[in-house]
Amino acid sequence: MKTADFDYVLDPSHIAQTPINPRDHSKLMVLSRDNHQIQHQQFSDLPTLLAPGDTLVINDTAVMPVRLIGQKRPSGGRIDCCLIKETSLNTWDALIRGKVHVGQEIEFPNTITATITSTNQETTRKRITFHGSNNIRNQLFEIGLPPLPPYIKRTPDPKDMQQYQTVYANVPGAIAAPTAGLHFTSELLQRLRESEVTILNITLHTGLGTFLPVHTINITDHQTEPEWFHVSNTTLREIQKTKARGGRVIAVGTTTVKTLETIAQCEVSENPQEGETALFIYPGFQFQTVDAMITNFHLPRTTLLMLVCAFAKKPLILEAYREAIDNDYRFYSYGDAMLIL
Repeated sequence: MKTADFDYVLDPSHIAQTPINPRDHSKLMVLSRDNHQIQHQQFSDLPTLLAPGDTLVINDTAVMPVRLIGQKRPSGGRIDCCLIKETSLNTWDALIRGKVHVGQEIEFPNTITATITSTNQETTRKRITFHGSNNIRNQLFEIGLPPLPPYIKRTPDPKDMQQYQTVYANVPGAIAAPTAGLHFTSELLQRLRESEVTILNITLHTGLGTFLPVHTINITDHQTEPEWFHVSNTTLREIQKTKARGGRVIAVGTTTVKTLETIAQCEVSENPQEGETALFIYPGFQFQTVDAMITNFHLPRTTLLMLVCAFAKKPLILEAYREAIDNDYRFYSYGDAMLIL
C-alpha cells in the first residue's frame, strides 16, 4: 500500500486559520458506512444523531504552550523552538528553526537559558537542557506560546491558548490539540447527557506520533512515534456495559480511536491501562471497540487520514473529502468535522 494512495489536492483557501465561534457552529458532515449517504449538518445537531445508550469517549489531554521564542548567545539571532518530548527533568527533545550547534546557548524570557546538548543531522530535532528553572514545565504558561500547526499562517495570539484547547482539557501533556474535540461546548455536552448519552474520558498526550507526515513510499515501512495514554477502570467498565446493552461506542478523534483500539489488543485487566502506544492504524485494520467516530478533515499522506480510511473505505473517504471541498468545508485543526457512522 503506497503513501501516494492517500493524497488529494486542497486549495490553501480551505485551510481554517481561525476557529468558528461558537465552537459548535462548525459544519458537520455525517457519513454512513452502510449506505454511503452523506448529510450536511451543524455540529450542534449532534444530540439528534446519537441515541440513548450510546457512549461518547473524549480525550481530556491539555495542550501545553511548548512553543518558545528565544535568542542565541552572543549573536542575538532569533530561535523558534517547539518542545516535543520531555526526556528528563529540564531536558527536552525539540524542533528548532534557526541554525544552532551543540553547546549553543539560548536565552528565553524570565532569565531562563538553555543549552543545545545534541543534534540530529537528518532532522531539525535537537536536545535542549534548560537552566534557571527548577522545572521548566511549570513555567511554560508564563513564557510559551500555543504550538499552532505550521499551516496556520499567522502569529499565535493570547486567544489561541484558550481556543486551541478543548473545553474538557484536564491533563497537561499534549503538544497538539485533539482537534475533533474543539467543536464541543459545555452546553452541548450537557445536552448529550440529557439525551442519555454516556460521556467517558481517556487521556492520550498528542505528540509527533499523531501529526508527523508519512515519508516512506510504502506505508508499512512507516514507524510511528509512541505517545503516552491512560484509561481508567471506570471507562473500561462503562465501555463493556455499552457493548453489552447494544449501544455504540463513539470515539471523539483519532487519538481516542488509537487509545481504545490499543486497549482492545491488551489482556483484560481490572487495573487502569497506562503506557505508550505506537499503534499505526491503516486499511485492513480490524476495529474491536469503536463503532463510530468524530474527526476533522486531515492532511494528505498522514497517519490520521490513513486511520480514517481504515474505518471507512478509502474511496468513500476521498469522495467525502471532495464533497467537503465542493461545499466549502474548512479543513484541518480549526476546521469542520465529520461523524462517521
